Amino acid sequence: MPQLALVRHGQSEWNLQNRFTGWVDVDLTENGIAQAQKSGELLKAEGFEPELAFVSVLKRAIKTLNLTLEGLDRLWIPVDKSWRLNERHYGGLSGLNKDETREKHGDEQVLIWRRSFDTPPPPLAEDHEFHPRQDKRYADIDPSLLPATESLKTTLDRVEPYWRSDILPQLEAGKTLIIAAHGNSLRALVKLLFQVGDEDIMGVEIPTGNPLLIDLDDSGTRPVAARYLDTDRAQPLPAIPGTSQA
Repeated sequence: MPQLALVRHGQSEWNLQNRFTGWVDVDLTENGIAQAQKSGELLKAEGFEPELAFVSVLKRAIKTLNLTLEGLDRLWIPVDKSWRLNERHYGGLSGLNKDETREKHGDEQVLIWRRSFDTPPPPLAEDHEFHPRQDKRYADIDPSLLPATESLKTTLDRVEPYWRSDILPQLEAGKTLIIAAHGNSLRALVKLLFQVGDEDIMGVEIPTGNPLLIDLDDSGTRPVAARYLDTDRAQPLPAIPGTSQA
């Protein structure tokens, strides 16, 4: 029976500063490092042994994955890095303080930008320092694919092809996997796995540095059990389709 662990990166510097981060490549805080180390300890206690790892191209996720794998003594496993697992791009909100943004634009508008399924924040200009076209790590990607802003819907549209082409076939082959990514890219994966509706998915919270361990059926496509390993910081999970929870 394959297993899948989803790990949101540990607390980042801009998480601590209450700033919109998105694709901006900020580092982990000391607390974030500790969360990532604990992630490895928790997964090791479960006997979790991933055979492949997937991660975004942002260092807060990469460092979280490395620290988690170090705790598992599995630094040697293959790792696939993809921009498609990046956080949602927050467009013109990138780098702004969330409280100051609410004061400027009003609580209702900011809530729409943050929590609606298909309404993105204002886009960045192509010459803005936070636009991915200005970042050399995306130099080999078709510029038309690089977002200037994203909603959760367009984040899902970016994540889903990679899920179906690269990740899901490994699960169907019976492999145990770990994915280290971000609140919204992991929310997109949870939506796909648990068949969560468009409105309901925005209420799903993914805590930093707290592994979500999912047991899958023999096909590797359907969850049969799921739990956060750090119970003190766990968040409610969607119902598992086809079970008594649904």
